[in-house]
Amino acid sequence: MVEDLLYLIPLRYEDKRVIRTVAEIKEGEENVLLGRVVDSGQVYSRASRRRIFRARIEDATGAITLKWFRFGKAWITSMCRLGNLLFVAGIASRYGADLQIVHPRVTVMGEGRTVEDVGTIIPVYPEIEGVKQGVLRNIAQAAFTLCGQDIASLIPDRITESHGLPDLVEALADCHAPERRKEVPDGDAFRARLVLEEFFLFQCALLQRKREIGRGEGVELKAGACHERLRASLPYRLTPGQERAWGEIERDMASPRPMNRLLQGDVGCGKTICAFLAASVALDSARQVVFMAPTEILAEQLYLGSHRMLEAIGAAPVLLRGGMGPERGAILEGIREGSIRVIVGTHALLQPDVVFHSLGLAVIDEQHRFGVIQRKLLKGKGADPDVLVMSATPIPRTLSMIVYGDLDVSSIDGMPEGRQRVRTLVVNETERQRVYDAVLEETGKGRQVFVVCPVIDESEHSGLLSAKESFQAWKGLFPDLRLGLLHGRLRPAEKERVMMSFREGKIDMLVCTTVVEVGIDVPNATLMVVEHAERFGLSQLHQLRGRVGRGSYPSQCMLVGSADAGTIAGRRLKVLEKTGDGFVIAEEDLLLRGPGDMFGVRQTGIADFRIGNIIRDGHLMEKARKMAEEAMASAGDGELERIGSEAARRWGTGLSLGDVL
Repeated sequence: MVEDLLYLIPLRYEDKRVIRTVAEIKEGEENVLLGRVVDSGQVYSRASRRRIFRARIEDATGAITLKWFRFGKAWITSMCRLGNLLFVAGIASRYGADLQIVHPRVTVMGEGRTVEDVGTIIPVYPEIEGVKQGVLRNIAQAAFTLCGQDIASLIPDRITESHGLPDLVEALADCHAPERRKEVPDGDAFRARLVLEEFFLFQCALLQRKREIGRGEGVELKAGACHERLRASLPYRLTPGQERAWGEIERDMASPRPMNRLLQGDVGCGKTICAFLAASVALDSARQVVFMAPTEILAEQLYLGSHRMLEAIGAAPVLLRGGMGPERGAILEGIREGSIRVIVGTHALLQPDVVFHSLGLAVIDEQHRFGVIQRKLLKGKGADPDVLVMSATPIPRTLSMIVYGDLDVSSIDGMPEGRQRVRTLVVNETERQRVYDAVLEETGKGRQVFVVCPVIDESEHSGLLSAKESFQAWKGLFPDLRLGLLHGRLRPAEKERVMMSFREGKIDMLVCTTVVEVGIDVPNATLMVVEHAERFGLSQLHQLRGRVGRGSYPSQCMLVGSADAGTIAGRRLKVLEKTGDGFVIAEEDLLLRGPGDMFGVRQTGIADFRIGNIIRDGHLMEKARKMAEEAMASAGDGELERIGSEAARRWGTGLSLGDVL
């Protein structure tokens, strides 16, 4: 469509006004020159084993060869006729002793045509298969000539003026018609203006959606006896970070508007206790609480933790999961009539037969592992319940403004007293004896070990050490150790049996896949070994590392891989050796892998951007947020309607996270 052409931004600009002689040509750079054809024709290239077209042009200072490997005989023969004066642009290189330009851009200087006619500033657009640059330039410039003046900025004049932004149409003109200027346009400047336009619309749409969510009719949930008993039973004081986050959650719950808050923090920072405190407030207000986790193992872990914390205040939870027998019916009845007040489960909570009596709080753990529809189904099971979503994957501020732009965000910094710093070592495959020694040392002290493999069995990916192979290899190496095998294909009952045995100290070494990535709490585990560590993302490795160091014993994580220190993969792993700060690691992971691979946002339907790039343009996203807040504070109904309709047209359902979270 025409709009797509207007926002097709050139990659760079070529200044064809500076003409060099052959003697002045610089290798490896873009050169513009005039020369007359002295020789041309097809020749056979032994190097490429194909016919090429070659033309020789010269000026008063020397000669240069032009080469085409792809050509049409009629047009190239006509263009390179002997005696023709050619205006040539391209990158020069040397082939042996010969100076050449391969696939140059050529204009024939016909009768009456001057250098001023062709020597100009031209935009170079991204490659589109089957469309030549000249055709693409003509189409894009025609689109701007016909429709460019009809483009209107969504940023109000008062905001544009206060932030000193250039006019939108002027920025588009600089983009597509640079020849109107005396100098090569500053591509970064006009691109920034166009990115701000896009980010501003996105942030306004998120703020508007957040405002609409806040207008819902929630329930005021206030602390009482249950909350006081739970606080009194805690064997420790909350950290300053926990107190700050809890204060924000408590204020939200006491408000008549539904809470929609993200609680994020590093591995082991103590998010779950804040969720239990929130549950106690909901219970004080005679409301039900539901905890949802993405896997059976995490649900089991959450159930055990909630049972320990909440049973003391008379609210023992129940665990609802798939594959249950006759007891499921009794649990569903208890949920329906309200005698069961705290429910923990997985996707089984989303079944139509799960009907709540008075759902007041939904806590979603490791929320980035759930799809949009799943979260929406859970939220829809109550009359605008308060929603607290938790993530142990710290997310950089730039990305949080996109993924969670319509949520209130609480972050817990700092760690509980006594939490161990995990020593991290990158170990090359050739140094595997160091791993064996560490295993013997830790198990000799009565401690336990995780060994994580990237795949379950060999058939999944040749060349990778699988969990099943690793299990057999370790059994052969250390026959006296008690080993367990855990992976996603085991039946739920078997997973639970293995995990319980490891938790109770009946297994010395647990060989597993990433099913243990989050939520597993075994204080006696002090060594984490990750095979083929270069295959994992930094944030995922940080999560795995967080499975050890949860007790009072010194702990370490050994990242075993084949990546050399000088490679990108090797440098990535070294980041984990240097820091245990999840936010620093998340920033590095964002730069290295991009947001889609890090957090699965491509699968959530989050909006994509036509021009902006959240990694490169993070500072512009923050500026757009401030501009949007200023605009929305004084926006009239007409402006709000215009922004809403434009956002819906631009992204469709890409902003539907606001309806869910």
